[in-house]
Amino acid sequence: MSNPPRDSDRPETVVDEKADPADNTPTVTCSQCDRTWALDYELDSLYAGNQAFEQFALDHKRHTGHFPDDVTPWIADCDRCPAAEQYLDEGPARRWAETHARHTTHPVSLTHEPSDVATTVAAEATDQVATAEQESE
Repeated sequence: MSNPPRDSDRPETVVDEKADPADNTPTVTCSQCDRTWALDYELDSLYAGNQAFEQFALDHKRHTGHFPDDVTPWIADCDRCPAAEQYLDEGPARRWAETHARHTTHPVSLTHEPSDVATTVAAEATDQVATAEQESE
C-alpha cells in the first residue's frame, strides 16, 4: 500500500529524540518540612499506582507526626477516652468510630475540616444495626 500524498501547506513534523520525555510524576509539598517530593519511589519501587499519593501521605504522617500540605484526614475521636484515629477516607474512619462505639459504648466524634462534616457515632445506633442484622438472619 502506498503512502498518501503529503499536504505541501502543512509543515513536516520533526521528532527530537534527544528531548526529555514528559514527566508526569506527581509531587507532594510540605510547608512544615519546607520540601517537595516526587513520588517516583512510590510508583516504581512500592508499585503503589493510583494510591501513591495516599501511601506517601500516610508514611509522611507516620515519620513526621503531620500530614503534607493539602491533606486533611477524617478524625474519629472518642468523647470519653483518649482513643482517636485519623484516616484519609471517610469509610475507614466511620468503621473505626462505629466499632469503638459498639465495643465501649462511648460516643465518637467524626470530623473532616474542609467539608465541615461533624457527626457523633453513638453506641445505641450501632447496637440497633447489629440487632436488625441478627433479626434478618
